[in-house]
Amino acid sequence: MAIQQADKLLKKHKDLHCAKVLKAIGLQRTGKQDEAYALAQEVAALEPTDDNSLQALTILYREMHRPELVTKLYEAAVKKVPNSEEYHSHLFMAYARVGEYKKMQQAGMALYKIVPKNPYYFWSVMSLIMQSISAQDENLSKTMFLPLAERMVEKMVKEDKIEAEAEVELYYMILERLEKYKEALDVVRGKLGEKLTSELQSRENKCMAMYKKLHRWPECNALARRLLLKNSDDWQFYITYFDSVFQLIDESWTPPAEEEHSLEGEVHCSIEQAVNFIEERITEESKSSRPLRGPYLAKLELIRRLRHRGCNDEYKLGDPEELMFQYFKKFGDKPCCFTDLKVFVDLLPPSQYTKFIRQLLDVIPLTAAAENEVALPGDIKALQQHLCVVQLSRLLGIYHAMEKKQKLAVVRELMLRYRHGLEFGKSCLKTELQFSDYYCLLAVHLLLDLWLEGEEAAVWQCLTLLEEGLSHSPSNAQFKLLLIRIYCRLGAFEPVSELYSSLDAKHIQHDTIGYLLTRYAGSLGHYAAASQSCNFALRFFHSNQKDTSEYIIQAYKYGAFEKIPEFIAFRNRLNSSLHFAQVRTERMLLDLLLEANISTSLEESIKSMSLSPEEDDIPWKDLRDNRDLTVLFSWDPKDRDISEEHRKLSLEEETLWLRIRSLTLRLVSGLPTLGHTIQPKNSEKTAENGVSSKIDTIRALLQQLEAAVDSGKKFLEQKIQYPVLGPPPTRMAGFFSNGSCQCQTSLFYLVSDIYELDTNGLEDSAEIQERIGNSFKSLVERLTDLFNKCKGDLIEVRDGTLKTHPNLLENLVFFVETISIALWVSSYCDGVLRPFKSNLQKKKKKKKESSVAMPPVFTHFLDYVTELQTLTSNVIDHIKGLEIILTALKLEELSLKDTLLLQEEKKFTKTVQGKVQSSYHHSVQEIGELLKKRLDTIKKLKI
Repeated sequence: MAIQQADKLLKKHKDLHCAKVLKAIGLQRTGKQDEAYALAQEVAALEPTDDNSLQALTILYREMHRPELVTKLYEAAVKKVPNSEEYHSHLFMAYARVGEYKKMQQAGMALYKIVPKNPYYFWSVMSLIMQSISAQDENLSKTMFLPLAERMVEKMVKEDKIEAEAEVELYYMILERLEKYKEALDVVRGKLGEKLTSELQSRENKCMAMYKKLHRWPECNALARRLLLKNSDDWQFYITYFDSVFQLIDESWTPPAEEEHSLEGEVHCSIEQAVNFIEERITEESKSSRPLRGPYLAKLELIRRLRHRGCNDEYKLGDPEELMFQYFKKFGDKPCCFTDLKVFVDLLPPSQYTKFIRQLLDVIPLTAAAENEVALPGDIKALQQHLCVVQLSRLLGIYHAMEKKQKLAVVRELMLRYRHGLEFGKSCLKTELQFSDYYCLLAVHLLLDLWLEGEEAAVWQCLTLLEEGLSHSPSNAQFKLLLIRIYCRLGAFEPVSELYSSLDAKHIQHDTIGYLLTRYAGSLGHYAAASQSCNFALRFFHSNQKDTSEYIIQAYKYGAFEKIPEFIAFRNRLNSSLHFAQVRTERMLLDLLLEANISTSLEESIKSMSLSPEEDDIPWKDLRDNRDLTVLFSWDPKDRDISEEHRKLSLEEETLWLRIRSLTLRLVSGLPTLGHTIQPKNSEKTAENGVSSKIDTIRALLQQLEAAVDSGKKFLEQKIQYPVLGPPPTRMAGFFSNGSCQCQTSLFYLVSDIYELDTNGLEDSAEIQERIGNSFKSLVERLTDLFNKCKGDLIEVRDGTLKTHPNLLENLVFFVETISIALWVSSYCDGVLRPFKSNLQKKKKKKKESSVAMPPVFTHFLDYVTELQTLTSNVIDHIKGLEIILTALKLEELSLKDTLLLQEEKKFTKTVQGKVQSSYHHSVQEIGELLKKRLDTIKKLKI
């Protein structure tokens, strides 16, 4: 309708620019990009200066992701209307969108000359800082851009023209980047510093930062002390206070006899003073109207530091165990109590763990209905206290040391407490968490331990309890995340998509926790859901490009200059995100798998993705691992928790796997480029038309793939086991062990041989033909081997327990991918052999001889295609068999021998098993559908 209305207007007023642009926006939004662009260029060529047309064109170019065209628009408008403040500022913002910092600096000064307002002047200064940040040469930024920015601000300071806080912030930022810490300190402490008012303690924090850089520990200490007197609950100042005290002790600093200790007042430079100071804070706290945690935790922190220095005993600070006990009595009913104490548990000797836990339990008011029953809390406070103790028990490894029987008893008790605790949350809204949710989570963690020890039934009970928990607390993200991890470990992707979307991940979370979804999306055979989840992630990364420039513009408008470098760093961090590179690669492989040679030709598919074998768009050197690997709560002791080493290894593994996948994608994208027929034995020509360079690219990529595979194998020799809640391993191990890797590599080697046959012709190439024939044979053998590794039942019932075999699903998915690559290579082969065959047939007709011998390569190829067809048909039959078994499997009739299960649990167990069964069924169906389409492609390969 908008397009129609615009057309009506244009009939009456041919030259109404704005109507043309609005029509173009309509065309752009209906997907007619080329028409929209042509219309927009018509208007842009006339260099319009009316505000409506300019604004509309800006909107259009932004939607087209062509912000550079906006700068040209306003450059022209500024030339025509040189004194317009509005157009100049639009031009500045247009440069900001594309990051043209030098032009921004000039535009800012031009604006200031027309309208001498401070913000415009400082826009120009900020653009200098941005030039210094983006300069490749650090020397240049220190000697040219920053000093110039400093001189520009100093000029304003001398003329007393500094008005706003943002301008002082900018001055501070320049001095800090120039490492002129003393000057920066003088600015903050001086008259200009009085303008720093928008953030609480902004001035003090900046002073503190400069004192630290200058190693002026007396001032650090005195300032921290003064701030703690004001607010004895501010943890960051305790840390600075302790750091500075010990620095001063190490430097044997003594206060001067006559004058002030320091610019900031009195300094503490001995352990006695620190001990007394903390004791005073605790005394003060007891008089305060609300309880403060800071002073008590500071005492524990001081004990830890003194122990570390080996001088704890002489200061009689008290026994950490007793102090933690007192702390628990005071704050045990607060959810933060566990996280506070977690930091200090290493002060307890392991021999005291059980005694300490018993001591805590003794002070919690629990009542038992009868003698042998579990003592339960009477109110929320007692429940929180008990929960804190249970969490500490897990952290201290008390549960880990138990036998299987004891663990099961604890699980039962925890679930009893969980269900009892639900009474306190009857009035909770759906969006609130139940008070007793952690009991359920801890029970699941115990069951996960049992599962890892080989107890198959435990994993089903984990899912049962989590589904039950979720029914009472539908917005508990921890329940959802754990369910996602466990379902994926069992190979069931169907329930996962729904769980992930109900998490309602926002913005950056698509990068930090998206890996939980995308790691399993493609590998479990849910192709449609995998496409969706990749799109979901990619949409965020692409829109981030556009959004960040808007944030930067807002920061200029409102003078939040210190945020601008942060936004740019944020954008770079996302652009070089490991997850972004992985999703992009997997998405393209998935698209080829679902479309190439099925709905469109391989060549068209690759063209539409603008893929080229020569180009590698992954920033290998700058790859950033932005995954949040601690998103799942864990109460495990340090030795069982995820460590720095695990993170490093996981990143290495992910990068190796990404390299293998990206090289596979590039090799596939090189196939259509080889499809030219070449004049045989005409090497001069082949170099000209660029095809021989294409085969060189493919051979080079193949070498890189071999190297990546070798590195991958070496990595896997370490046999790394990540914690069960740690990073999920990649698909690399399966890729090597099921033989897909060898199949795919030999397929790309075959491409090289067929190319050679193409260039040498059929006459004197018996050796190459034999090589190709052997390759075909061994390929079929390897593919058959791979198929054998897909055989077996996905779910089997053993001793009344369900056992799943998700690796069979992953192998099937790899089989489909490998057979697809085999078909793309075969159709290249087909393209090479067909012309040869028709030439031979022409010769036959000319000579009227029937005895022209057919070269063996044709028979080899035909046999190979027939065998591929048979193999694919067999796999499809196998999949049909799996489908029948999955449909017939009546899981609810499973005698759930486990008497642990209550009636309500049985209901959830049924749900869980149904979800896994249904997910497998869908996986198998989707894999089967795709293979049928592939079989149709094979049938066309008859030369």
